[in-house]
Amino acid sequence: MIQVRGLSKMYGKKHVVEDVTVDIQRGKITSFIGPNGAGKSTLLSMVSRLLDADTGEVLVDKTDVRGMKSNDFSKKVSILKQSNYMNVRLTIRELVSFGRFPYSKGRLTAEDKEKVDEALEYMALTDIEDAYIEELSGGQRQRAFIAMVVAQDTDYILLDEPLNNLDMKHSVQIMKILRRLVDELGKTVVIVLHDINFASVYSDRIVALKNGRVVKDGPTEEIIQSDSLKEIYDMDIPIQQMNNCRICVYFNS
Repeated sequence: MIQVRGLSKMYGKKHVVEDVTVDIQRGKITSFIGPNGAGKSTLLSMVSRLLDADTGEVLVDKTDVRGMKSNDFSKKVSILKQSNYMNVRLTIRELVSFGRFPYSKGRLTAEDKEKVDEALEYMALTDIEDAYIEELSGGQRQRAFIAMVVAQDTDYILLDEPLNNLDMKHSVQIMKILRRLVDELGKTVVIVLHDINFASVYSDRIVALKNGRVVKDGPTEEIIQSDSLKEIYDMDIPIQQMNNCRICVYFNS
């Protein structure tokens, strides 16, 4: 479990994240939702140690992350940031191999190569593993970066808006893969999402932020309710049931 306790971050005199306390349960997809500027990405960055908190603490399996060695942390928690620009020419296989760095330090063992092979196969990239990253479509590129995270083989996978700039087909493909990571491999996925319908259909729990604070936190079916969504987004959002999924009809609200 990841336990966030009283986490805050200020820029100047403005709280971007204010006194956030939340538990992220193992073996589930937890989605962070909320309006722009709610503090979702900042919170994820603090959980992943990309950003220092001003106050509060983050515990991973009851260990304060501030006291963990970087290498030990990297074997527990992986993070995929919003922008993944790389100015080096790498093939998909070379990129995915970076996921093994906490273990191999650049000298891949037979076990490391096996993990890379498994990640490539899992993300359906084996046929194009020698293609260069800059030659890929947006969906292929995102799958390659997620394969790198899969190869890292951490219990916890944090993803900051991984559906950005993807079309519907590739967005669905990525969310289905994340669902499989949880259901088949027992991973714990934490994801920042803008589209509440992806959160509704694929996540087990939702943490909703607004103005830097948690306003809702609970099982998906409890949060995807019109009254809850109005509190989060300040708009009336009707909900329809389709194939056992709760779909938010926000486009004509």
